Amino acid sequence: MSGVNPLKEVRALHQRKFREAEGLFLVQGRKMVAELLTTAFEVERLYATEAAAQELGLAHARVLPAHDLERMGTFEQGNEVVAVVRKGPQARLALTGPGGFVLAVDGVADPGNLGTLLRIADWFGAGQLWCSADSVEVWNPKCVQASMGSIFRVPVVQGDLAEAMQHAAAAGASVYKAEASGADVFGETLKRPAVLVMGSESHGLSKAVRQGPGRSIAIPAFGGAESLNVAAAAAALCMEFARQARGKQV
Repeated sequence: MSGVNPLKEVRALHQRKFREAEGLFLVQGRKMVAELLTTAFEVERLYATEAAAQELGLAHARVLPAHDLERMGTFEQGNEVVAVVRKGPQARLALTGPGGFVLAVDGVADPGNLGTLLRIADWFGAGQLWCSADSVEVWNPKCVQASMGSIFRVPVVQGDLAEAMQHAAAAGASVYKAEASGADVFGETLKRPAVLVMGSESHGLSKAVRQGPGRSIAIPAFGGAESLNVAAAAAALCMEFARQARGKQV
């Protein structure tokens, strides 16, 4: 894509096929770009309004008129800084030691939800986020933005989730699958290293994942809501994993 005009380049990267073809993705907004610049991710090009470039000290940014940035970015408004970034190398499946914890998602289609799940994985110290092959692409601009910088810290592995669960179980990890029909998580002793698998809001866990190794667990309901958002459910379950892990350290 080198040599094309900034508007054409950035707008092309709104689409997955161009992100995959070029190995690039977008990071937008002052806070996200400021955090990006502290990481090892390779910034190919940086575009900013004059005001944003001066205030953030972006000496190497190409300054463009505000109306051009508004047309380039994916925000409804406030597109002041846009970075074109090289994707990092594909992470390999890994469980980090006896106390390791991995969050896995099966068929999550909403990029905002996936970004939020990345934040949850980051908050609770998950070593990686595993995504099924049919989950939304992690480099989607909405996912990147919803991660609020966690995408820079939590390695994401996307592929055959059922196979990854088999490998984890064979390596001695405990696999837990979130299902409404599962055992009350508050009555379970959660063992690590562990993989916690969350399904999509629409369809739950896929057949291959349901039939794979692991124990089904659920969050008990105390009111009348039909279900929880996948991110809310993940946060609640991760909290219980963290609570039990802390209890064992006391």
